[in-house]
Amino acid sequence: MTSINRRDFFKFVGAGGAGAGAGYLYAELVKRPQELLVPQVVPPEDYSPGLATWYNTVCNQCSGGCGISVRIREGEAKKIEGNPVHPVNQGRLCALGQSGLNALYNPDRLKTPLRNNNEGRFQGIEWEEAIDELAQKLNESRARRQSDRVQLLTGNIRGHVNGLIGHFMEWVGVASHMQYDFTRPANLYEANQLTFGQSMLPYYDIRNTHYLLSFGADYLGTWLSPVHNSLGYGHLRQGQTEKRGTCIQVEPRMSLSGANADEWLPAVPGSEGSLALGIANVIANGHYTGADQAEWANALTTYTPSNIARLTGISEVDIERIAEEFFTNASLAIAGGAATAGTEGVATHIAVNALNYLAGNIGQKGGVIFNSDPGFAQTSTFEHANYQQMITLAEKMKNNEVDILILHDTNPIFSMPSSSNFQEAMENVPLVVALSGFMDETTAMADLILPTDNYLESWGDDVPEPAVGFSVASISQPVVSRLYDTRSLGDILIDTARMMGTEVSWDSTEAYIQDVWSRIYAQQGGDPSGFDNFWRSALEAGVWGQETASTNQGSTVKPFPVNQLSDVSNKLEGDESEYPFVLHPYLTLTFLDGRGANLPWQQELPDPLTSVVYNSWVELNPGTAVELGVKEGDVLEVTSPSGTIRAPAFIYEAIRPDVVAMPIGQGHEQYGRYAEQRGVNPIDLVVPNFDQRSGALAWAGTRVKILKTGERVLLIKTDGITRTLGRQILGPSEAEHG
Repeated sequence: MTSINRRDFFKFVGAGGAGAGAGYLYAELVKRPQELLVPQVVPPEDYSPGLATWYNTVCNQCSGGCGISVRIREGEAKKIEGNPVHPVNQGRLCALGQSGLNALYNPDRLKTPLRNNNEGRFQGIEWEEAIDELAQKLNESRARRQSDRVQLLTGNIRGHVNGLIGHFMEWVGVASHMQYDFTRPANLYEANQLTFGQSMLPYYDIRNTHYLLSFGADYLGTWLSPVHNSLGYGHLRQGQTEKRGTCIQVEPRMSLSGANADEWLPAVPGSEGSLALGIANVIANGHYTGADQAEWANALTTYTPSNIARLTGISEVDIERIAEEFFTNASLAIAGGAATAGTEGVATHIAVNALNYLAGNIGQKGGVIFNSDPGFAQTSTFEHANYQQMITLAEKMKNNEVDILILHDTNPIFSMPSSSNFQEAMENVPLVVALSGFMDETTAMADLILPTDNYLESWGDDVPEPAVGFSVASISQPVVSRLYDTRSLGDILIDTARMMGTEVSWDSTEAYIQDVWSRIYAQQGGDPSGFDNFWRSALEAGVWGQETASTNQGSTVKPFPVNQLSDVSNKLEGDESEYPFVLHPYLTLTFLDGRGANLPWQQELPDPLTSVVYNSWVELNPGTAVELGVKEGDVLEVTSPSGTIRAPAFIYEAIRPDVVAMPIGQGHEQYGRYAEQRGVNPIDLVVPNFDQRSGALAWAGTRVKILKTGERVLLIKTDGITRTLGRQILGPSEAEHG
């Protein structure tokens, strides 16, 4: 329909006294090109005007693997909720998951293939031309037998789409596929492999524990699977008949989990692993009676409560009390966040694993349960790239050892410290191809951009990790038709292989996923004639797997390798005399590592502890602020040995005086209108050091200094002032007497 603007409206009203002539004047004023209203005589089969249809699929906003139900009306997605039958989230969903609609309908989505004209601009091209260009370059590389000069770098991809990538590598001659995800807990994986011999993450049974001791793991906000953790936390607090569960949080800056704990212990940054070993010392010397007790007592000799109290700032009394409570209750210790993101992050995780072992909760209800085999075997065609491997890749690109770099769903230019020079290294690659849905910092470096479907438009499947204690798998299906001229990752790979002359068994990702699942169905003993019904049922439910949890696995626990205990003292980069504060970057449940910054709902969502929106900020202890003469809104210059950024101050009472905290996620230079030029990226301050065991970036191992710039801004936040400013709050007695 046409619209009438304000000026034309008043012209029409003014002509109202002209009687019959008013119709002519109005017609002239609003004359527009002719439009025809064409009725939809034969609507699509699944189209019911005014009626909503719900389709189940898998959320792809983070790695939690939650099942979702999407409400579709008139062919458009209207609302996303949690799938009530999915064991990961059981009908619940976080704000980031519900913001999936912002990703689907985002006006900044890439809508057609693009080619860089080498003048900083991209021009639209046809799909056939784009695929042909990529296929020709890959054919040339294959002819030269230089598969090592083709690099495939993706974000976190699970399920059989990852298997399709493996087929693609064989078809076209690609030797290397690495996955890089800033949020992946690489140190946790390495520690569990060293201590338990497990390559998969175990199930941390928060739901059934009575005493939860967390070393920096914000399990209610960003740690592993926060929606599932929140469900477990609710049961721990209110669902147990014996007593209300107890939560202890150890961290230098209070997180969402710390705010909901019974006790918050602000330990010295980087000392969390030492505290865990101090608690273990008390248990080993006064409670633990295992056959290896003497070995433990000897290994923990130096970690006495008095020594650990001086190192961590936590009193001897508290250390001994927590050790007693931890051993005598059905307990669980977990670790994550900045506590395990230093140079000894793996060692810290090992120390926490030791606590669980000494308390006897490995394989026990309410403890650490090793997951059974996943719902289907995942094809290992890749390795997760740690920071050290990403630097090696950057060196190869810098030395002209990479001819083709294919990227998908990863943004290392933003999530790696700027001093790693990854962007400069990419400039030496002759052909960079980005399979992406948005123009982020890394995609902008591409020569060729192939736009990918949103996850609500594509096929796939998933096995959540960590799992939930029993086998479970999910199928992703399109819930809406493609909005733009995009294709799924799998379809792009299949089309490219065919363009290269390779014989491919599947026409599409859908055909590939269905074929794989038909084989899974047959392996499970299913009647081949009943697969169609099974497939339809799996799509309708959105999940498939066992119905009951694993049984007690305590008998399978092996002796803990005490020799894996080592020094847990994290190294902090920067001289303390010049850089007196420890930088505490932290993931937020709104943006994670920055992937959610282009979603307007997430930008408008107040931070749960500061209520700040739309911005970055620097958190200071009130005492530190008074000492430096800093007030809320003062723009501060934060400097590390690697660089300087500027952001306004926020006075935060729940932080140590020697710590400066900043949220990760803002500071994008390119990522759409909602994210660009908004806030700063604290990762740019991080000195590029890494854990020697895992190679992971030590993003919590940098010191900084701060300086007032003399500028002030008004922080946008939703709360007022948390103090009464001398006024008394109206109490019951005043209310009764007026």
